[in-house]
Amino acid sequence: MTVTAVVGAQYGDEGKGRIIDYLAQEADLVIRFQGGDNAGHTVVNDMGKFALHLIPSGIFNPDTANIIGTGCVVNPLALMEEIASLDEAGVDTRNLWISSRAQMLLPYHREQDELEERAREPGQEIGTTKRGIGPAYVDKMARSGLRLGDLLDSIWLEERLENAVARTNRYMSALGASPVDLAAMFNVCQQARDALADRIIDTVPVVRTALERDDEVLLEGQLGIMRDLDWGVYPFVTSSNPSAAYAAVGAGMPMHAIQRVIGIAKAYSTAVGTGPFPTELENGSGQRLREVGGEYGATTGRPRRCGWLDLVPLRFGSWLNGLTDLAITKVDILDEFESIRVCTHYELPDGRQEADYIPDTALLTQVKPCYREFAGWQESTTECRTMAELPSRAREFLAFIQDSVNLPIPLIGVGPERSQIVVNEA
Repeated sequence: MTVTAVVGAQYGDEGKGRIIDYLAQEADLVIRFQGGDNAGHTVVNDMGKFALHLIPSGIFNPDTANIIGTGCVVNPLALMEEIASLDEAGVDTRNLWISSRAQMLLPYHREQDELEERAREPGQEIGTTKRGIGPAYVDKMARSGLRLGDLLDSIWLEERLENAVARTNRYMSALGASPVDLAAMFNVCQQARDALADRIIDTVPVVRTALERDDEVLLEGQLGIMRDLDWGVYPFVTSSNPSAAYAAVGAGMPMHAIQRVIGIAKAYSTAVGTGPFPTELENGSGQRLREVGGEYGATTGRPRRCGWLDLVPLRFGSWLNGLTDLAITKVDILDEFESIRVCTHYELPDGRQEADYIPDTALLTQVKPCYREFAGWQESTTECRTMAELPSRAREFLAFIQDSVNLPIPLIGVGPERSQIVVNEA
């Protein structure tokens, strides 16, 4: 048995949910290790189509335990809605647990997020989803946040909440906003306790037991390396670390327990929000990728920026994440393209070339992407299940990616359904 971390190898929205859903058929435990409800994983299986925001993508296997880990920030109201939606669709959510050490995201965090984004100068917006993720992580780092486990002790909760609201109101006053109502926030916490108390656990014994009995464990992150707080296109990043190095921390296990790291990438590139995106196509090809690929945010519905596949983030992320494998999704979206381009390296303003590392943000805005062009296969791949069944030009395209990043590509997505996976056993 193995512990496998599944991480985004681009800007997020790479199709991690469908790969986790596929792998979770054999998993004993799936842990979401970071992030909040600001991004969604779209999963399509025999139960229907689902956009998950906080709940791990292993929830559809009734034999798999699912944990929202300590590295997450959890909006209890959003989680309650998500659980209710799954229950209504006939999904058994009794195997969902929440780390008592996970941070709680409360309504005032969302209000702060919106106020801060609105206060930024035109052109300086980060592109936040306004879901309160950044302010919740700020409170965590300032040691003034509340954790899900605080809900289980009323006296402790009241004291922590009073201090948190007082601190928040000092900030709200500086922004000229109305103060947070302490009683209203306590009422939110009471609702959360009533609905979620039975799911809030100390996850360390659960995770440790799973490792000691050699269970199959999957660690699931959100977004991708280019949105990593430290290594992404700062400041146009998320407020946590969606990299494999943080997976052990966020999930609650020793670092050496992770034996396999699968990076997920689309056959092209997409990004949500602002900031540099070198291969962006602001033309008909970009629009075609968006429409054929259904490139709209699972959480916000915002149209995603689209461009050709960029190998520079893949190589950069491969090294930082210690990838052992790469999975490529949405190959089928390229089925009808007459020609396909792949960015192999950047040309820097001084004429130098960079193929393996992402320049810092100011320089990244100035790079020129350099491409290799491939003839499109112009055949449907959606019924393919083996490499031999793929069109020869699709195999050439995938072989070029594999050679360029020096990683095996064992899984290839050719449609949204769980079954639409090409297994490459070579």
